[in-house]
Amino acid sequence: MSRNQPKLKPPARPFFSCGIFRNCTQSVLSPRTPPSSAASFLQQPLPPPPPPPPLPPPTAAAAPLPSVAAPSSSSSSSSSSASHSFTQWRFPLQHSHHQHQPPPPPDPESNRPPSADSASTLSIDLAEAFHASELHFSAGDSLHALRLLERSLATASPSPPAPPASPGVMAGVVAALRVTATARAAAKVLLAMLLAEGNRRAAVEAGAVAAAVEAVASAGSGATTVKERTLAALELLCTVEEGAEEVREHALAPAALAGSVEEMTGRGRECGIGILAAIYGGERAAEAPSVVAHAVVVALQGECSTRGRRKGAQLLRALKERSRLDLAAVRDDC
Repeated sequence: MSRNQPKLKPPARPFFSCGIFRNCTQSVLSPRTPPSSAASFLQQPLPPPPPPPPLPPPTAAAAPLPSVAAPSSSSSSSSSSASHSFTQWRFPLQHSHHQHQPPPPPDPESNRPPSADSASTLSIDLAEAFHASELHFSAGDSLHALRLLERSLATASPSPPAPPASPGVMAGVVAALRVTATARAAAKVLLAMLLAEGNRRAAVEAGAVAAAVEAVASAGSGATTVKERTLAALELLCTVEEGAEEVREHALAPAALAGSVEEMTGRGRECGIGILAAIYGGERAAEAPSVVAHAVVVALQGECSTRGRRKGAQLLRALKERSRLDLAAVRDDC
């Protein structure tokens, strides 16, 4: 079937083609072909324009030419994503970082309710601790109240200043200092409370001076820690004028303080000399008994801190000026 079909002849190619004379070469001129009229020439369809010449291939030095044609929706989106990715690489976007960053896990400690035994790790409000301790003192549970006060004062923040202790709490601490079973904890709590200057006058009014002097006088040789803390608290009480006067007038004070200065070392000896210098220094040196000068001389001959030596030297100078220092008698006693 396909062999009987006649073959189609291709149209005659023009001799030349150009942009200006392309119309004149559509047909081959022949003397037998009549010339075409102007109307027939205008009725002929125009041939398609020739394709543009190909661009030269880009070299390594030459940059690619930008496209003049309007971009389509797909090319616009890809260009935008490419620009966005470059911006992220060169200048990291903050919102992208926060968008993909997982939220921090919740802190389990923040949602844990505080228990009664967690006062050693949490800062307890001192006002609430004082109120709870006063209730324990009223119920006769002094040891529980002292432990609560000890933990609360140890974990309290120095800023803002601690509120002053209530009279009921101060009276309970002073009463516990007179009892042998609770004297150790009471001495520690009293010293911590007296570090706040606002509690010192209240302690003097609650009878802390007499209780401290009696605790020092009755403390045995094995109660060194209780004695040191009580002497330190007593030295702070002497910063109040009424407290120093009460120590000076107490009958057991001279012998108890002199014995502590001679027998103890370190912090206890230093605090004992500080108390003697506070109550018998300056014009009060004329009231000092002889045991005071003897105890200070013995302490300065042994181991003593720098502060203790300075306080002792000041006291001996005041005693010498008031003719209360007999070195010969002291040398004989030593």
